[in-house]
Amino acid sequence: MTDRFRAIEGLALVATLTSVFGEIHPFCDQVVQNSHDALTKGLHGSHLVYKNDGSPVQENPWRHGKDGRTCTASAYGRRSVSRHVASYSAVQLATTVAVTRTLGYRVPVSALLTGTAINAITHGVIDRRDPLLWLAEKVGKAGYIQHATVVRKAGGEGTEYPKAVQDVSGPGTALMEIDQAVHRAVGVAAALVTTWITLRKGNRR
Repeated sequence: MTDRFRAIEGLALVATLTSVFGEIHPFCDQVVQNSHDALTKGLHGSHLVYKNDGSPVQENPWRHGKDGRTCTASAYGRRSVSRHVASYSAVQLATTVAVTRTLGYRVPVSALLTGTAINAITHGVIDRRDPLLWLAEKVGKAGYIQHATVVRKAGGEGTEYPKAVQDVSGPGTALMEIDQAVHRAVGVAAALVTTWITLRKGNRR
């Protein structure tokens, strides 16, 4: 009977964690995430960009002082994705604690941190885009990504996109759908690992 209750407890916890990880994810991506980080977290390349906004040096090579500090596009992309992952992880962890504690359940710190680490590390890798594109190509989704794109309307003079542009990675695109699908699949794995560690610890109330 004890084993049966343990199985029920495990199923309930993994379902709760999967729900929290999956449902809080869009909020962290679409609301919490800084818009600039969303645009620049996928930057790659050895060409120089300005540290304060990520714009290519070659487009405006005359900046000086603090405004003229530079780094590679890849370094800038890593900084952007790191900020996003930090805010995403903080909100997800806080939500997990709030939900489980409200229901009178205490998930061990080691389990919480392990689940958070799994989601955070994979989130950073996926959001750098190149690894996701590589995975998509390996599973035969390259054509899907190339076909399911969107055209962003022109913003007018003085905006970042004065003319209409084809977007291959933002909302409404195949790459965005694959991104979300992989994140949610990882969330299931993170929930399972978190639950496994929790059940091994005991004293959860």
